[in-house]
This record gives sequence, C-alpha cells and structure tokens, in this order.
Amino acid sequence: MVVHPRFPERRGAARASRWWGKAWVRAVEEAAYTAGDAQRARALARSGRIGQIRVAVGGFVAAVEDEDGLWAVQGSVPVLDDAACEALVETVAAETGRVAALLAGDLPHTLVEHAEEAGVELLPYGGELGSTCTCGFWADPCPHALAVLYQLAWLLEADPLVLLHLRGLPRDDLLARLHDRGSAPGPDLAPADPGEVDLDLAADAALRAEAMLGDLPPL
Repeated sequence: MVVHPRFPERRGAARASRWWGKAWVRAVEEAAYTAGDAQRARALARSGRIGQIRVAVGGFVAAVEDEDGLWAVQGSVPVLDDAACEALVETVAAETGRVAALLAGDLPHTLVEHAEEAGVELLPYGGELGSTCTCGFWADPCPHALAVLYQLAWLLEADPLVLLHLRGLPRDDLLARLHDRGSAPGPDLAPADPGEVDLDLAADAALRAEAMLGDLPPL
C-alpha cells in the first residue's frame, strides 16, 4: 500500500487537465447517481477535508469529513489478471522511452492505445468504480466516495503509475519485470513485497488517523 498525503484546500474548479485525468473524471461522473452528487463531491474534493489516500492493488481507502461527521471510504478498481499484466509490461517495453515517460509523470496515449489492441483496458469506466462508505448514503457511490475518486484523478495526473498500481501493477513490480527484460533504467530494481492488504482494517485505520480533521473549521 502507498499512502498519499492529504491535499490542502483548493480554490476554483481544480478539474483534470491531462488527457488520462480527464478520462478518469469522465468515469467518475458516469458513476455518479445524480449531477448534484457530483457537484457536492467536487466541493468536498476541494475542501481540504479528505485525509491521506491509501492506494493498494485493486483498491483505496480514505477518511472524509463533512458537516455531518467523519466517514471512511473504501473503493475498488478491477485488477488486471496475470495475462493482462504481462501484456501491459510487454507494451511498455515495446517502445523506447515509454518507461522513462511513466517515471517522469506522463502516460503516452500510444501506450494506452497499444495496450487496448493487446486486450488490456487500462482506464476504467464508471461501472467499474466500486465503493462503500460508512455514511450509509442511499446511493453508491456516495458523494464522499466520489470526492475521493476526484482526488484520485489529481494523483494519477501527477503520477500515472498510481493508475497502474490500482490496476494490479505496482511501480516496483513493473520495474522489476522491465528489468528482467533489460528495459528498465538502472541495475538495482528489486520489487518491494507489498504483502496482502486488508482494506477493511485500512479503512478503520484511516478514520483513526484522520480524526484530527475534526479540528478543521466547518465548511
């Protein structure tokens, strides 16, 4: 699991600006039950009241505070199977400069297109974004989950390897596989052992760790 720092309050729209971020936001807005839910979620995403986002293979957890309380959001993204991960690694290795682009914070459009040609859908659609929240909202995803998903767009815009991690190919795993092919920069790329992540326990830990959010001024 990788823990990403809490975003401070943002002014203005704070929408996605890069093509893959916009594709992620489209999926988030497809998942929203109503336009009002999406609007509330965007305001929450900008408010500075979402805690650290913990990203693991296939999921994420975060704490979100609003005027009604502090909530734990747990989300899921479909994980690529072994064959799809291998095809994605081959796609990255197939063209010089792709791994360097990823490490520099870019997601080449041709990489995604060629991955799709190999049968790998890297960017999810709205129906694939699952979530639960302790708020008990009647619709899924709730505005709290949507707000975390909006912030995930900011994370993967800055580092597209966040997207690969969610889909089942963490950074160290990718680099180790590329190193085995002689395609990765640098000789010392040993994968970290991420172990098994219990997202239920992580969600509970997120609530405890982010209790300090209650000291923030009200919205």
